[in-house]
Amino acid sequence: MSSILDQLQERRAVARAGGGQKRIDAQHAKGKLTARERLSLLLDPGSFEEFDMFVTHRSTDFGMDSNKPAGDGVVTGWGTINGRKTFVFAQDFTVFGGSLSETHAQKINKVQEMAMRHGAPIIGLQDSGGARIQEGVAALAGYTSVFQNNILASGVIPQISVIMGPSAGGAVYSPALTDFVFMVRDTSYMFLTGPDVLKTVTNEVVTAEELGGAKTHTTKSSVADGAFDNDMEALAEIRRLFDFLPLNNQAEVPVRPFFDKHDRLDASLDTLVPDNPNLPYDMHELVRKIADEGDFFEIQKDFAKNILCGFIRLEGRTVGVVANQPMVLAGCLDSDASRKAGRFVRFCDCFDIPILTLVDVPGFLPGTSQEYGGVIKHGAKLLYAYGEATVPKVTVITRKAYGGAYCVMSPKHLRGDINYAWPTAQIAVMGAKGAVEILHRKDLGDAEKTAAHVADYEEKFLSPFRAAERGYIDEVIQPQSTRKRVARAFALAKDKQLENPWKKHGNLPL
Repeated sequence: MSSILDQLQERRAVARAGGGQKRIDAQHAKGKLTARERLSLLLDPGSFEEFDMFVTHRSTDFGMDSNKPAGDGVVTGWGTINGRKTFVFAQDFTVFGGSLSETHAQKINKVQEMAMRHGAPIIGLQDSGGARIQEGVAALAGYTSVFQNNILASGVIPQISVIMGPSAGGAVYSPALTDFVFMVRDTSYMFLTGPDVLKTVTNEVVTAEELGGAKTHTTKSSVADGAFDNDMEALAEIRRLFDFLPLNNQAEVPVRPFFDKHDRLDASLDTLVPDNPNLPYDMHELVRKIADEGDFFEIQKDFAKNILCGFIRLEGRTVGVVANQPMVLAGCLDSDASRKAGRFVRFCDCFDIPILTLVDVPGFLPGTSQEYGGVIKHGAKLLYAYGEATVPKVTVITRKAYGGAYCVMSPKHLRGDINYAWPTAQIAVMGAKGAVEILHRKDLGDAEKTAAHVADYEEKFLSPFRAAERGYIDEVIQPQSTRKRVARAFALAKDKQLENPWKKHGNLPL
């Protein structure tokens, strides 16, 4: 018996060594951790249970039959994060460059399917050179099976991808299909076609970092939801995000102890909005003053900065936040902001996370670039997302809510549960100056009359009371009481019952 146990330990030691010490040292020299080191930081100590440690590939071409490392380049299993279960896979770049083979894919498929059966999130740590060329179409079939499981799991369990090295070619579609994608600066990149091919085909000269690095995907393409300086920071932040998320689409949002008064008043909010309606202010301040202990996990903070999306807690429960940002483009909505917020709203609705919307929006950004870029269709995505959502929805209008942008930002008419406004709110088809130029065009040459018309319009329409008189606003509240009122509103709406008409699925304006 002892010899069998010794053999087991020897085989485990070989499997844990991956591609060997030389390749592990090379990984460390690049500032990267190994697959197992990453899992040890991501999961609670001692909680990781590994599957398929001894699986090897089946390829016999190109001399592969004489090189069959245990595990086949990916470490799979399950563990816990702060006591809550999750399934994981981590690609091992020290084994065949983390390339995906038929058996490598089968290992990932196994934990994907187990995650769906057991109702637990799945986190993929990706560090791979792509499909294993030696296996040809079998590797492509393996990738496609992973994609199929990504699609089936969408809206059933949260899926998180962390790009911690290369992800090229078809490999990029798996993270693209997941709920959140994060990258590590300077050591990770994603692209369909690499720099060498681009140079050959299009004569473009570009580096891997410029083409598909973290900065590109967090600021331009929006493929990634965030970037971190190193593996350790990335994994710590994934643990933080995980704590906000329910385990599956039938589980309640997580609840944790909080040390903030639910009825806390904050007098500074009474002066947050400037007297001059054209001056900006930072909506981050309001978000943090509403949140328990000021904790806000922002999603895509470097992309479409004119809108904020992320998670807070109210009375210990997770709440999704969407907020216009007057500091950028005066808070106008545009194509990028609409796509960003629309996707976030749909994620929250998938997993029954209540949505708080903070509104200060003068309209959609004008210009030919927006019109040619399809702002109508992109704006409709956000409208569709809010209108489709059945989760509790609370809206607070802090200042401007003009025109079509008012219609899009979770008004009462899109089945908003509780809609509040501050006394500084201005709810109208457009601002006073634009309205007067249309309504009193014949008086535009008379400065005195124009000023009188502007003042009259502002008094009649640029306030929350006209909307409140019609029941479109449930209450005009004091800014300092916003946390208290929002918390009570969500407590009221927590057990709401609302269902959409039966359908196979809607036709979202993609």
